[in-house]
Amino acid sequence: MASRAEARAAREAFLAQLVALGLRGIDQLVLTRNRSTVVSVKGGVLRVQQSLVAAGAEVHEAIVTFVMTRHRAARDAARRVLTGVPLEPTAVRPRRRRAPSAREDAPVEAQLQVEHARFNRERFAGLLPTVPVRVSRRMRRRLGHYTPQGQDAPCEIAIAWRHLRRDPYSVVLDTLLHEMVHQWQDVTGGPVDHGPAFRAKAREVGVVPSAVRRAD
Repeated sequence: MASRAEARAAREAFLAQLVALGLRGIDQLVLTRNRSTVVSVKGGVLRVQQSLVAAGAEVHEAIVTFVMTRHRAARDAARRVLTGVPLEPTAVRPRRRRAPSAREDAPVEAQLQVEHARFNRERFAGLLPTVPVRVSRRMRRRLGHYTPQGQDAPCEIAIAWRHLRRDPYSVVLDTLLHEMVHQWQDVTGGPVDHGPAFRAKAREVGVVPSAVRRAD
């Protein structure tokens, strides 16, 4: 296993390699084990799935293109390269004997409810009605989900328990904000999808552009 110094040196060398390929505006590189989002950037911090480091020049160039270009066709082509890279298998973790109870989820749900109110106030001008934000332990392929009005199930936002357990809280908040854009689509009478209106509103409220492997 590499020491911290060796791991830091490897990250710095990889970042220097990306800079040589044209990467700009990045102050820090973080290598992750996130299997849903393989590349994301926010506030000068670039997060890259660690499997991409050894994937070769084409993938490294795709990282730079994905982060730097404003051309949709080039960005989409880079996304296809990035999401097509086979990821290294993760270590098998011992199975937990029991999942957290609903009572144990309650503090997290209360905090997410506070974040929903804050995002609504700061980024949606208070337009969105309050809906329950709950933790879901059933979701396997999704990080979050918004249930629109008029369906058999109650209108709500669900965040995957695995997402909360595995990923940084800042990434979870990005997921919450993503689902709130879907809520905005629903409240304003638009289709709940990932079309042009979604992308425009997502950029407006600050949802991080990501190369995603699994649907939301």
